[in-house]
Amino acid sequence: MEMFLVPLVALAGYVLGSLRGLNQYERGVVFTLGKYAGTRGPGLTVIPLIFSRMKTVSLRIVAMDIPAQDVITRDNISVKVNAVLYFRVADPSLAVLEIQDYLYATGQLAQTTLLSVLGQVELDELLADRRKVNDLLKAIIDERTDFWGIEISAVEIKDVLLPDTMRRAIARQAEAERERRAKVISAQGELQASETLAQAARMLQSQPAAIQLRYLQTVTEIAAENNSTTIFPLPIEMLKPFFRQPDDSIAAPTPGLSALPPASRPSAIPAPDITDALPQIRLEKGDKTEI
Repeated sequence: MEMFLVPLVALAGYVLGSLRGLNQYERGVVFTLGKYAGTRGPGLTVIPLIFSRMKTVSLRIVAMDIPAQDVITRDNISVKVNAVLYFRVADPSLAVLEIQDYLYATGQLAQTTLLSVLGQVELDELLADRRKVNDLLKAIIDERTDFWGIEISAVEIKDVLLPDTMRRAIARQAEAERERRAKVISAQGELQASETLAQAARMLQSQPAAIQLRYLQTVTEIAAENNSTTIFPLPIEMLKPFFRQPDDSIAAPTPGLSALPPASRPSAIPAPDITDALPQIRLEKGDKTEI
């Protein structure tokens, strides 16, 4: 009986030792006598001892930090750029068979690609259009790692470190741009105001009574304040009704009058005095207005 017990215990230990458990996010690449024997899924699987071995590969997305790289852009500006790389293993067999360490290789490839791509773009494009640069980096790295069974999810540039001199230059540029916009807006406002004033002048010119109404409104506004005596100019159009038309009999020359001697000529008729006819506007202090 004891002769059969020992082999049974050894067989049970061998079977138990051949059992392997894999998580849902893991896959196992099995080698039998050094030859690829397939990829095992999650759950409980049997891997014969001594003759077979299994290498476990995780299928979860890996976030890898790309260290800051000294980059010279296409417009010869030295900057430091760091990024983050998101990738996952799409084919576990290729990730084990085609490359020794896919994590290290993917990180090194991301650094070299970052240097080469950013050297072909300008600083303004790097700062203003990062999405385009990220998509370009992702396309290049994904194409190179496709043979390793690696799928690139995204490449994101985290930070761009500029020299102090370049930061001051960018600040001056931004300040100058804002001043330019302010001057343009002010000039546009002056243009619109002048167009509105010209339109108002044309309307007042077409209606002379409007000028008088505007004048009376201004007088009312001045009289409402406690002002001292104010002299206000009058438009010449308001003075026309007060001018007397000269008499035709006086204005017409008398025949033969020029032949008389100077002493016998009639004295010149003095011109009518229109001073009394002009309106005298005087604004006294207070609410009383005298005309």
